Amino acid sequence: MRIDHFAIPGLAMVVPQRHRDDRGYLAESFQAERFGSTIGMPTILQENLVWSDRVSTVRGLHAQAPPHAQAKLVGVLVGRVLDVVVDIRRGSSTFGQHIAIELTAAGGEMLYVPSGFLHGYRTLEANTLVQYKMDALYAPASEIAVRFDDPCLGIDWGVGADACVVSDKDLEATGFSGFESPFAYASAQ
Repeated sequence: MRIDHFAIPGLAMVVPQRHRDDRGYLAESFQAERFGSTIGMPTILQENLVWSDRVSTVRGLHAQAPPHAQAKLVGVLVGRVLDVVVDIRRGSSTFGQHIAIELTAAGGEMLYVPSGFLHGYRTLEANTLVQYKMDALYAPASEIAVRFDDPCLGIDWGVGADACVVSDKDLEATGFSGFESPFAYASAQ
């Protein structure tokens, strides 16, 4: 397993080693002890599969507020996405900054997103299937949403907002300029 870190502390790209033979491959996509000691995610309490029929489907930007905050391990089982995370930890030197990376089924990359980050993605292929492993259960009353195309964030989604397929709920999300984050940065991260 390869783990790459980013300029924004806490985020990690996990690329499981694929053991290939003439039948295909086997890859260990999660192992609690190893993942807990390397990226800090020892417990999985919920797993979601999200299917998107169309290219440029945008889901996000989402998080859950404490005490129901979620860390996520996100991977693509079919297709490709542009995955985006935004640091919303007050006091962080990277507050409001984001990373945008491509996750693919072919490459098997997974992105570890700790609590304190908004998360979203845009599908780059039709019929894309995304998998989330989360360390906390979904709690609708704790849901946070920030508008994906807010100019304060400066995220390049690769297409204009008018070309994206977005839910009404995500279109009605708050802007980042008025957003008050419930997360504080812990310097020990």
